[in-house]
Amino acid sequence: MTQRRNRLATSLWPLLVGLATLVGSACQTTAQGARPPHHTDDGYRNNYPHEQHGFGGVLKWKLGQLVGLEPERADPELFTYTLADNDPAWLRANHSKATVTWIGHSTLLLQIAGVNILTDPHFTERASPVDWAGPMRYVPPGLALTDLPPIDIVVISHNHYDHLDLDSLRALNEQWAPAHRPTFFVPLKNGELLRGEGIEQVVELDWWESRTFRDLTVESVPVQHFSARTPWDRNETLWAGWVILHPTFRFYFGGDTGYSQDFQDVGARLGPFDLAALPIGAYEPRWFMRSMHINPAEAVQAHTDLRANRSIAMHWGTFAMTDEPLDEPPRALYEALAAAGIPQERFWVFQHGETGVLEPSPQPPVQVASPGTTDHDPAQ
Repeated sequence: MTQRRNRLATSLWPLLVGLATLVGSACQTTAQGARPPHHTDDGYRNNYPHEQHGFGGVLKWKLGQLVGLEPERADPELFTYTLADNDPAWLRANHSKATVTWIGHSTLLLQIAGVNILTDPHFTERASPVDWAGPMRYVPPGLALTDLPPIDIVVISHNHYDHLDLDSLRALNEQWAPAHRPTFFVPLKNGELLRGEGIEQVVELDWWESRTFRDLTVESVPVQHFSARTPWDRNETLWAGWVILHPTFRFYFGGDTGYSQDFQDVGARLGPFDLAALPIGAYEPRWFMRSMHINPAEAVQAHTDLRANRSIAMHWGTFAMTDEPLDEPPRALYEALAAAGIPQERFWVFQHGETGVLEPSPQPPVQVASPGTTDHDPAQ
């Protein structure tokens, strides 16, 4: 009975998401005046026009499954996994090695030059505002909140519940003494949500804006997506990818994104990258998900566009959000890499909790000449 109820609640979730798409569709207005082109009268829009299916598309998807016109969702209960045998004590003691640990979904622990960085932290059981509906977690976090090293920087890509989980952010903020709490970097207009939870150390950035943190530069970059936490706030807050720049290491975090020329733009402006974190899951049915989620073949193209030396797969195998089997994305990724002539070791696919040690390589000096750049260090 519990499994049936969980599946029903999960299957209804796309209808709620689709309602948000329908109600908020008027937010895709045309930018005017001197404001940045991605700013609108009501919020924000993508750099490159694309179609997003509304509530009618969600009904077509779900009703099509009921009458047999659309394939049924793969049963997530059939997914098997093995957590990596990691070493939290070593990670807490590490102040020199560059490492990346996949905790699950889009949550990564990145260690660069003694700075601990967490991306889109999600440690709870559902990607939802309630505990009885929405996508449920099928794999526990590969690293527990209490096993984390002290976190210096948290970057958040957008306000969807599988990427901005307030319970996780609140726990992170309270886990250390006030003087040692993380600095949270968010896209524009997301800061109020965090401050409402008592999180005060927040930096809001527009696309191409950056801030310095110790020896790092943290820059917000465009991706193709949208934002909404209710049916009434679509695109009122900005969404973004993030770039972390160090004199010997460059990292790209894609957050959540459909495929667009944004990858080429970021690669030309800030690449090449030592490591790019790219989503490979939540892409079926393709006609519905194409505008918001890249598939494995598009992730390979993004890897090339970004001029990444190595990429790591994320946004798969954790939550049952779409129709493909939870373990399908890596298989499709390996096929796409073979077709592109790219060795598999150039695109890491980790177990939950697995850590990779990276060898930083000398790069050209970091050039930070974009609008809104300052030398402010939020840690001071």
